Amino acid sequence: MHDEFLCHVTAYGTCGGQRIGVPLGTYRAPTLALALWWLRDRANWIADRLDPSPEAGHFPPSALVPVADTVPDVPGVLRGWCGDPAQQELVADELAAGRLVRIATGDETTEYELLAESVDALRMQRTVPALVVPVA
Repeated sequence: MHDEFLCHVTAYGTCGGQRIGVPLGTYRAPTLALALWWLRDRANWIADRLDPSPEAGHFPPSALVPVADTVPDVPGVLRGWCGDPAQQELVADELAAGRLVRIATGDETTEYELLAESVDALRMQRTVPALVVPVA
């Protein structure tokens, strides 16, 4: 069982023709349950910023407008992932087995990526000798 997990959230977009990543948060979770909680919390945080509730009260009139039906529903995908017990169990199983987990969704301008991995698995990878292939 892996005891500690490193979690990251990043937004990727294009600027000047290059793919740029903007870190949105990192958390070193001391337990699997806290890693899952943090990933769900960040997914909901992104969704709430992309698709805030018009009833929130802190928006001026007409500040929020609906988008076309053809626009990918990033907030819906993130909220759906958070609310799907089967997906949560799958992520928990993968992390507990020491595998990297990546949850990603995006629209025309931005990709949102949630990553989590076992700190123990990272340490074990560092102890494995690197494969060196001569180039010539």
